[in-house]
Amino acid sequence: MKIMLSAGETSGDLHGAALARELRAIDPEVSLIGFGGARMAEAGVVLRQNYTDYNVMGISAVLMNLRRILALLDDLTRFMEEERPDVLVIIDYPDFNWRLAKRAKERGIPVFSYIPPSAWAWRKGRAKDCAKIADELVAIFPHELAPYEAAGANISFVGNPLVDTVRAELPPEEARRHFGIADGEVPILLMPGSRREEIERLLPAMLGAAKILSAADPARRFFLPVAGGVDEERLAAHLAAASVPVMLARDARYALMGIARAAMATSGTVVMEAAIMGLPAVVLYRLSMLSYIVGRLLVDVERFSLPNILLGETFETELLQGDVEPRRIAAEMERIIRDGEDRSYVTERLARAVACLGEKHAAHRVAEKIIALARRA
Repeated sequence: MKIMLSAGETSGDLHGAALARELRAIDPEVSLIGFGGARMAEAGVVLRQNYTDYNVMGISAVLMNLRRILALLDDLTRFMEEERPDVLVIIDYPDFNWRLAKRAKERGIPVFSYIPPSAWAWRKGRAKDCAKIADELVAIFPHELAPYEAAGANISFVGNPLVDTVRAELPPEEARRHFGIADGEVPILLMPGSRREEIERLLPAMLGAAKILSAADPARRFFLPVAGGVDEERLAAHLAAASVPVMLARDARYALMGIARAAMATSGTVVMEAAIMGLPAVVLYRLSMLSYIVGRLLVDVERFSLPNILLGETFETELLQGDVEPRRIAAEMERIIRDGEDRSYVTERLARAVACLGEKHAAHRVAEKIIALARRA
């Protein structure tokens, strides 16, 4: 049996790696090939291409790299034709992956969609198109099902894999020793994302907020967990220009989340990971002006932070575009750093949001569905 996986960003690589391990546990003879990153390669996927060479965000960045992205699409199409996998598994990364899925469908290769596009939020008509292309879809949040079910898609929710993958690598006291955090010191995280565009648009404001927070309480220490595929040279350049010390953390990132007091974080999977570790965050989102204008026209959502979306209320602060500035970030961070009603309310709501993610072993249940589809092919 041969299964091709395609994931084009850090979170997709994480999910793809978890799937690969479960697929191999179910069928040790399965051949795994495709497009992904280091985690998928470590889990046994033979990569045709590495996503870090194509990791761009926003309309303007995509347009600048369009020729390379189309060449990648052609290359992976040729790869499918040569290898003839029993199923193509596309993991998130919708604008690229659904083009690849359409080509697979045209060539008689079954398509399994894991983490389909957010049709509940924008471009709701996509649900019908996806239903025609994918033989089966699995969502990782329960609120994503309705538009696909209405479109006649074969979709299900079997839990969220983060419940299994997000766990502290070290006990709290050992983690504090590992990161050199003394008694009385207050660790605070900066999580600007892994894409270059996210780092450039968010990290300077985060560093400015860190300076303000440090001046208010010198016991506060700042850490930046380094995501896979991140440009560390750019990170180092920003940190060198900052007037507040920030330690890069290259390992035990979940243990660090578990002992941190609060975080300023880009909107996305990392906010949900923090929630699972009980870490409150101020959630930031800033796009290029072109991407923002187009997004405002197309996206129909009241909130963009996953924990807020799950509960249908904005209990974690969300700062968008021009509100992403140091003084505003620092003021909102103070609310969740200090003990009090604000912090207690946020942490209690985070626990409720995490409970919406379902039971453990979701990746195994998804892998079973993939194997079943491949065997029917």
